[in-house]
Amino acid sequence: MNDSTLQYRAATTKDLPTLVAMLADDALGALRENPALPLSKEYLMAFASIDEDPNNELIVVELEAQIIGMLQLTFIPYLTHQGTWRCLIEGVRIHRQHRGQGVGQALFQWAIDRAKHRGCQLAQLTSDKQRPDAIRFYESLGFVASHEGFKLKLN
Repeated sequence: MNDSTLQYRAATTKDLPTLVAMLADDALGALRENPALPLSKEYLMAFASIDEDPNNELIVVELEAQIIGMLQLTFIPYLTHQGTWRCLIEGVRIHRQHRGQGVGQALFQWAIDRAKHRGCQLAQLTSDKQRPDAIRFYESLGFVASHEGFKLKLN
């Protein structure tokens, strides 16, 4: 895909129905997301918190004024690695009609450039082990599964 045809911008509340629908459009997302309209207030509250936090960015990628991808960047200061910043990349989705066309690679290059611009020394992400295609994609971009991740559900 020619990256010059893609547009990147911060998401707005107007985008939320499209974003939640994209999050719900796979086997795992269908189990945990609810794209029914009107969206639940929790999505609106989460968006407001992300939007107000200078260390969080919810980004969409558009092609011909249509949202075709998204991700969230969280910039985290660390004491480790001599007090450097990291960029956590989460909530990555490419619309199913645009997968395999280079959109994901372009979106990640944009995100990595954004992390560098913010002074980050490391970009990191997690991926569910049930997403082998996503894991292969991240590895193709140079991400290395160097750590074992753990999660604890709190509710």
